[in-house]
Amino acid sequence: MTQMDYKYSLLGSTVDDYRKRPLILQVDDTPMNLFAVLEVKRELPRRWNTLGCFRKIRLYSFLFGLAVMFLIMASYILTGDKKGLLLTPSPYHFSSLVSPGPFAFNLSSVKDYAHIKLVVKSITSKVEFRSRRQLPELKALVNSEPHMFSVIPRKFLPGIKNPCWYEEYTGNITLDPYRTNLYARYSRRFRTVFQHLRNTFREHLLHRDGKLYRMRCLPFFYIIGQPKCGTTDLYDRLRLHPDVKFTTFKEPHWWTRKRFGIIRLSEGFHDRYPVEDYLDLFDQAAYQIQGNLTANSSGSLSQPNIIIGEASASTMWDNNAWVYFYDNTTEGEPPFLIQDFVHALQPDARFIVMLRDPVERLYSDYLYFGIANKSAEDFHEKVSESLQLFEGCLTEYTMRSCVYNTTVNNAMPVRLQVGLYIVYLLDWLTVFSREQILVLRLEDHASNRKYTMHRVFDFLNLGPLTKERESEITRSPASNTRRPADKNLGPMLPVTKEILRDFYTPFNEKLAKVLRNNSFLWENDS
Repeated sequence: MTQMDYKYSLLGSTVDDYRKRPLILQVDDTPMNLFAVLEVKRELPRRWNTLGCFRKIRLYSFLFGLAVMFLIMASYILTGDKKGLLLTPSPYHFSSLVSPGPFAFNLSSVKDYAHIKLVVKSITSKVEFRSRRQLPELKALVNSEPHMFSVIPRKFLPGIKNPCWYEEYTGNITLDPYRTNLYARYSRRFRTVFQHLRNTFREHLLHRDGKLYRMRCLPFFYIIGQPKCGTTDLYDRLRLHPDVKFTTFKEPHWWTRKRFGIIRLSEGFHDRYPVEDYLDLFDQAAYQIQGNLTANSSGSLSQPNIIIGEASASTMWDNNAWVYFYDNTTEGEPPFLIQDFVHALQPDARFIVMLRDPVERLYSDYLYFGIANKSAEDFHEKVSESLQLFEGCLTEYTMRSCVYNTTVNNAMPVRLQVGLYIVYLLDWLTVFSREQILVLRLEDHASNRKYTMHRVFDFLNLGPLTKERESEITRSPASNTRRPADKNLGPMLPVTKEILRDFYTPFNEKLAKVLRNNSFLWENDS
């Protein structure tokens, strides 16, 4: 769609420019428009993968290499796409990784139990929780994402539970309205859904005063985390409620990744997904709300109670893209977080968080995302390596800086940081009230699904269900459970569990205190 398709004038560049806008960096006062992603790998250092014609890049790579020549973990990889190259430096110039901390050990001998215990002790001695972070001003948020704020209005339609609005449509109604949607372009599964939406698009356009309008909606609630904590099961059960509709698929990851053009950091940057592509995912639910609204205007139905949900398990914690797109002027901490933008657009939104014992979560995460050679011993080595990297960062930076350190997060072979639930929750509570965030435990959900689902229904103000529908929702088998092949690998090593238990304990203690619920200590579950 073009800029002329909207009644809201764009504050920034056109949609195409928005998608393709590269990140322009400046090194030694020489502007660069290069497109490559700097990524830390666990292999030994490798040479730059550059073309001979980019001699300048080799010079810059040599200068950067001097700063990290003793880093055994670093590997610079230039990845590019058809639009050129973009050189992205690390957020802390790798200084946090150059110094591995006072308890360094040979990563080839990670079974040195005493050393690992010292690393964990060093980490836990540096754990601290600030009272509040400095919140960005609305003007700064708008300036960083002008197109998004130009498309979504400040007020929504009255009399509808879900946040929706009518947007003037001035495009050619004979053309495919989803022809430029990047979700449809990159996935065959999504293209199938959009084929149905494409066939019914014109009949849902509202004609008024000689103009055409389409209904647009945002979610009423978000399932924001965490990965491997039962979000898929919760999503599948909620979908069975007649008043709940979701996006056309579970995890669009728009807020955290797609709007930055990130699918996988190792692949570099793709086209940025504009907010219109995200809103298209709610069209199917919007049609149902619009149908109810139309019927209601004739007096045959009550006010529509349908609500829309979105379930990307990265929303709570994944801010890894910040260093590539925002100025690093906050001492290594992101100037903006995902929740800042969501709050600016939807201050009344609701959020559901499903958590589990972070020790078990990490092992499940490893088994699910690991590719080959998975074993309890390999997991132990990866945990030890990750702890070493995290401790090295803490020798120079605050705990919160290290949690949001993109370089450290990409370097760690297992995602330790995802289990630091309290760090993310405290940041969400700086912009949203405690009443807007429902925090559940997977352990409780697994043992009593009826209880947790009723908590969710009450939180979302959903109406009563028939006994048959409630039974269907609560008794259906669990979704996304561990694969048989992974089950055969058995549990993690007892020593690994002990190390991780010590690492996560101070974070769990703070979480239990904030939530006033000692079950989040996960003492009895262990």
